[in-house]
Amino acid sequence: MPRAPSALDRDPWSRILPLLILGFLCYALPLSVFAALPAAQDNRPVLRIQGSNTIGAKLAPELVRGLFEAEGLHDIRSEAGAAENEQRLLARQADGRTVLVEIAAHGSSTGFASLKAGTADLAASSRPIKDGEVASLSALGDLRGPQAEQVIAIDGLAIILHPSNPIGALKVEQLAQLFSGEITDWRELGGNPGAVRLYARDDNSGTYDTFKELVLAPGGRSLAAGARRFESSNQLSDAVASDANGIGFIGLPYIRQAKAVAIAAGDSQPMPPSTTAIATEDYPLSRRLFLYNQPQPDNPWAQALIDFAHGPRGQAIVEASGFIAQTVRAVRVEPVAQMPAGYRQLAEQAQRLSVNFRFQEGSATLDNKAQRDLGRVLDYLKHHDKLHNQVVLVGFGDAKSDPARAALLSKLRAMAVRRELAKGGVLFREITGLGDELPVAANSEDHGRIRNRRVEVWVY
Repeated sequence: MPRAPSALDRDPWSRILPLLILGFLCYALPLSVFAALPAAQDNRPVLRIQGSNTIGAKLAPELVRGLFEAEGLHDIRSEAGAAENEQRLLARQADGRTVLVEIAAHGSSTGFASLKAGTADLAASSRPIKDGEVASLSALGDLRGPQAEQVIAIDGLAIILHPSNPIGALKVEQLAQLFSGEITDWRELGGNPGAVRLYARDDNSGTYDTFKELVLAPGGRSLAAGARRFESSNQLSDAVASDANGIGFIGLPYIRQAKAVAIAAGDSQPMPPSTTAIATEDYPLSRRLFLYNQPQPDNPWAQALIDFAHGPRGQAIVEASGFIAQTVRAVRVEPVAQMPAGYRQLAEQAQRLSVNFRFQEGSATLDNKAQRDLGRVLDYLKHHDKLHNQVVLVGFGDAKSDPARAALLSKLRAMAVRRELAKGGVLFREITGLGDELPVAANSEDHGRIRNRRVEVWVY
């Protein structure tokens, strides 16, 4: 017997309308409805960020502001914290309650100390976590694991001089001699006669840790005792810009009125701190900026900020703040005679993507940044219709006693990237390895060898 028509049959809109309303709500309501972020309580901070001044002075507050906007909060404002280099970001929920995020920017090492003490939810760091810090925080889990270590931006240490200083390029070894006090007069480097005056970040600074690791440590040197020390990046930069004999190091957004010089490491050509050279981490003093959290975070606001920072809106804020976003772009490379013939042909006919794949230390496993870069590169290739026979992978490595072995190892690195991208449907035009050609760092130290072990992506 035929079924009698129901009310839904007679009025199909009674079935469809609720679905349309639900779809509208999913699109229009603030993200917090679905992310289940806890509401503010008693004006206590929902999130506490401590650590790097490089991150905390500007980038972290802007990312928090962007998250607030994405959550649909209003009346967003900032105010000074309890001490210098501290900020409070406030916003209002629809029910009128205040959401508060506290940021303290006293140096990368203070972030890890605060994580251990339980007084921070996220540690902001302008250098990788140290072995001792990993051990000290082992109760929280593996702080080097992909769930804990988040690369949110790329930065370059700019070496800054007074604008009138005629020197335009320096080698890393010369930097070490300058900042250790071995070179004391600019005439020794072909500059105007005058005593060199040194400006440096303080001991808590990740910027200083990075400078020590990249510049001073390879020769076993220490910073000269007479260097002026600063907690504030802006104050350091302004001091150099007003001293005709000054030299300092600073994060890229803080060059301000000073002059940045090109830097060479080992056999590499001098490179200015350009957007492309830093994005690919080829610039000798490039570095990663991190947020570290517990591998299984118990604060949903911490996870929400990390997810926001990795997304398109977060990376746009990274770029607007003067750092280098991890957004993948295709760039033209000027072919030069010193390039190997096959590589020069690539430069003439194809474009290089603004990302290099690098590997965990002593391993053929892609590092944490590279794991996320796989998704970014795949998205780029899909969006630009480059999945089929348009991609070339070029592997590089450090020098070996046997050049054939160096070439083989560099190609194996490219094959490791090929294996992962192939899972996303990429069919490759060519996979090649160029061994120890075109170094971007000195091979005399572990850090330089790691930087030289890389895989470039080119597209036709």
